[in-house]
Amino acid sequence: MEKVLQLVFKKADGKQKVLNVTDPRENVTARTAMQSIVDSGVFNADGNALAEVVEARVRTTEVNVLK
Repeated sequence: MEKVLQLVFKKADGKQKVLNVTDPRENVTARTAMQSIVDSGVFNADGNALAEVVEARVRTTEVNVLK
């Protein structure tokens, strides 16, 4: 089973941008780190700065190989 932490932000143009982190630790507190990303201005998505934290979520995927 694969887990991916998805960090969802709102860009300056109002659209959403999702950053994916593979194999996240359990019990991660992401909101503070996400706000630091917004405040630093380090990411620019399609010419638009990340403007707001929307949510953090974990996506779990199970792959079953068919014969």
